[in-house]
Amino acid sequence: MSARSRTGRSLLLVAPLLLFLIGFFVWPLFSMMSQAISDPAVLRLLPKTAEVIGDWDRKSPPSIAMQTALTDDLKAVGDDQALGDMVRRLNSARSGFRTLMSKTTSALQDTANPPADLVSIDKRWEKPEFWQAIADALSPLTDRNLLAAVDLGRNASGQIEHLPADQSVNRVILVRTFWIAALVTFACTCIGFPYAIIAASLSGWKRDLMLGAVLLPLWTSLLVRTAAWFILLQEQGLINDLLRGLGLIDAPLALIFNRTGVVIAMTHVLLPFMVLPIYSVLITIPVNLMPAAASLGAPPWRAFLRVLLPLSLRGVASGGLLVFISAIGYYITPALIGGPGDQMISSIIAFYATGSANWGMAGALGIVLLVATLLLYSVYARFSADEPGRR
Repeated sequence: MSARSRTGRSLLLVAPLLLFLIGFFVWPLFSMMSQAISDPAVLRLLPKTAEVIGDWDRKSPPSIAMQTALTDDLKAVGDDQALGDMVRRLNSARSGFRTLMSKTTSALQDTANPPADLVSIDKRWEKPEFWQAIADALSPLTDRNLLAAVDLGRNASGQIEHLPADQSVNRVILVRTFWIAALVTFACTCIGFPYAIIAASLSGWKRDLMLGAVLLPLWTSLLVRTAAWFILLQEQGLINDLLRGLGLIDAPLALIFNRTGVVIAMTHVLLPFMVLPIYSVLITIPVNLMPAAASLGAPPWRAFLRVLLPLSLRGVASGGLLVFISAIGYYITPALIGGPGDQMISSIIAFYATGSANWGMAGALGIVLLVATLLLYSVYARFSADEPGRR
């Protein structure tokens, strides 16, 4: 068999996987990213305005040609949904456009008493600020969503500046998302590392039992696991009843609708992603290294710090990366277990995508998460490349 035919057969074997990845991963990801920088809502409905507004100096009142072009474009609009999308886009750039456009379109539909120009309909059409918003929105590409995703925006002169305090929420939620993900990663490390060491030191059915216990959550639906924690953590739940029965507490602990409940539930869900990478590294470490260190006079804690821990750091780093990346995109668990101050960036993305139909902002926040994930992976790749014995 020739090399070309073997290559052709190999390509045929992987073709279904490639088509699946392109159709269900690459294309949706590209579509979402393009929504973040695409802004055709205004240009699609105002083509004549786009032709004449390019010669405007952005400071003087609008010319008659500009008003005539905008009047003709608004009269030609036949799609109410497209008109609504354009009005929402302009109103987000300049407050007052919603009422201005509603008043203007109603006046233009009155054929019995047609207005002389736009200024006769509303004096606000004399202000350059409204025309500046139209001119900025006529570009098919925009960085408005990407800047707004990190609480930035452009002022009237086009310079980037921080958004006002009443509009700056995304950066706070991003910091909260990374902080919760870090807490969950730390908790998974504290629990998963000793668990993996014990599992790796056992053999036979005992090892299988410990691995089965940690794998069991992966075989259960995420929604079911979260609902179970919702029952366990409430004031009359099993945990509070057990603590009261043992006499450890007098009043129920607040374990739900707060940060504590979110960290507990997410740690349980993501613990397998920490245990399995550490376990896979530990079983490759020769079992005679720790006894050798002890025979040379090293106490157990020193042998652990100088021998076992350095050799297992690759598994800890891999598990930490998996847990952190998975945690920053969590939605169901914080939504059910957490309170209003515990919602993560995924909740905001869901709001923009389904609540306000603002796919541009949803895509921009998704890009922020994607960039954060790629940066974390590059740091891990650099860390792995610099480890002794891997050069």
